[in-house]
Amino acid sequence: QVQLVESGGGLVQPGGSLRLSCASSGSIVSIYGIGWYRQAPGKQRELVAFISSSGGTNYAGSVKGRFTISRDNAKNTVYLQMNSLKPEDTADYYCNAGGTATFPGLYWGQGTQVTVSS
Repeated sequence: QVQLVESGGGLVQPGGSLRLSCASSGSIVSIYGIGWYRQAPGKQRELVAFISSSGGTNYAGSVKGRFTISRDNAKNTVYLQMNSLKPEDTADYYCNAGGTATFPGLYWGQGTQVTVSS
């Protein structure tokens, strides 16, 4: 059973930073492509960042240059470093495994809330 657990969300001021973590079971991080998705109130869920099993990355245009996705295979963990946060980054953030930069995979974490507000 694939398990994904997100952590690191919270309340930050605009311009601040957060690092989200997605801890996975087994060797999921090295086997599957991992995506970070977010869903703001009243909005559709969107892909924020993606890292393939081969290490390639993709970012939504709205976060490129501010967010960085990375993986630590030894820790079975994927990170999303979020810098220069904006109020429009406010959303629930979800980790997803098994997908591509186009389609999500079957496995989701429970989500972690990020609120950017002054």
